[in-house]
Amino acid sequence: MTGNRLASSAVVIIDLVLIHVAFFASYVIRYMLHWPYPVDPRYSAPYTPYIPYAIALGFMCLIAYRANGLYERRRGTRWLDEAYKLFNGTTASILLVMAVTFAIQPSVYSRGMLILADFLIVGLLSAARLVERLALSLLRRRGIGVEHVLIVGAGEVGRAVMRTMLADPGLGYRVVGYIDDDPIKGSSELGRFKGLGSLDRLTSILSSEQVNEVIITLPWMYHRKIMQIVDECDRQHMKVRVVPDVFQQKMQHIDLDTLNGIPLIGVERRTLSTTALVIKRAVELTLIILSAPVWMLVFGLVALLIRLDSPGPVFFKHRRVGKDGHEFDMYKFRSMVKNADEQQAALAELNEADGPLFKIKNDPRLTRVGKFLRRTSIDELPQLFNVIRGEMSLIGPRPGTPEELTQYEPWQRARILVKPGLSGLWQVSGRSDIPFEEMCLLDIYYIENWSLGLDIRIVLQTIPYALLGRGAY
Repeated sequence: MTGNRLASSAVVIIDLVLIHVAFFASYVIRYMLHWPYPVDPRYSAPYTPYIPYAIALGFMCLIAYRANGLYERRRGTRWLDEAYKLFNGTTASILLVMAVTFAIQPSVYSRGMLILADFLIVGLLSAARLVERLALSLLRRRGIGVEHVLIVGAGEVGRAVMRTMLADPGLGYRVVGYIDDDPIKGSSELGRFKGLGSLDRLTSILSSEQVNEVIITLPWMYHRKIMQIVDECDRQHMKVRVVPDVFQQKMQHIDLDTLNGIPLIGVERRTLSTTALVIKRAVELTLIILSAPVWMLVFGLVALLIRLDSPGPVFFKHRRVGKDGHEFDMYKFRSMVKNADEQQAALAELNEADGPLFKIKNDPRLTRVGKFLRRTSIDELPQLFNVIRGEMSLIGPRPGTPEELTQYEPWQRARILVKPGLSGLWQVSGRSDIPFEEMCLLDIYYIENWSLGLDIRIVLQTIPYALLGRGAY
């Protein structure tokens, strides 16, 4: 039995056990705890008559779950989708049991208990899957159960695959590197992603590198070359996948369906709609207003510390590039000595960032209070004013400077399609420790996959990152 089949069988057994636990719990709540209202003594019943129905319900639920595709173990399946399938399958099974009990002995069996069992089963099995996801994500972040992937093709589609794996390490993929039909492109680096050379090196790479899977992202004009790569992977018993050519047309999402086994690919263009932008803006302003007493108190304390620590203004403003290339003044708490900008040219040799960025881990221009503000990201809080003014969002790509924008490669300019953010995927993925190219990949992933849930996830992850000072300097 393969690992996937063994894991799937274990999930089925656990589901069956939890269904019986939830069913018995519903009996205890209804008959022993008398919730939500007392049971008439005439209708009080022991648990024994319910046992056959509990067994039948368990098997009916498993059949319904399998029919709904719940046991198809696929990476990237959303928890809400699993919860929805659990609700559908459980409710259908409960209704069937209710119909049977009504036909046999309508005055004995409690329909209220069965309804309660429905909610308990869905809640318990959904919670179990959430725990499983958290455990798998933790293991994969530590390198356990991770698939080592080789990307064939370093174009837009290859970058799309890389940024998806980079943005969600819980999926369990680690990019070993990439190769490309262009030897120059294949020998370069994209952040921490290594260029391993041209397509001719595929065989030697599969032998020398730890690779579990090959993902081909070449255009279909290379059909013959793609088939040669597939044949080579097959000879070496290597798992291989091909990204459909529809992605070459910059379509970020597709709708997959089948027609009697024939795959059908539908196009779903996805951007931030007007409705989504209104919701995002409303949520941000609501959060800022509700948290105003807290951040206003922090503002007062930080302003006092800055004035006591070193001469100069409390706030520092810097010219940045916002949505569609519009420039604005971004505000921060001053964390450096006065006139620090004038000293930057003299410190150019100490720059530790790649690309157009300028970062020094132990910047000599930082004040004593400034080091604390940088480490905790409190220096970024004045950007709440930029959010209120509509120049920034709470979550979004990092705002670059006009000088940095002139050094962007064409694909990196996609970062300015939305408002920049106070925090973003780049900040909860390593902050200043991640290379500029990876920052761009994460920002573009955020733009293409925005949802309110993604924003909430980033907000919740930002808090521990800020408190622990990971990657901040």
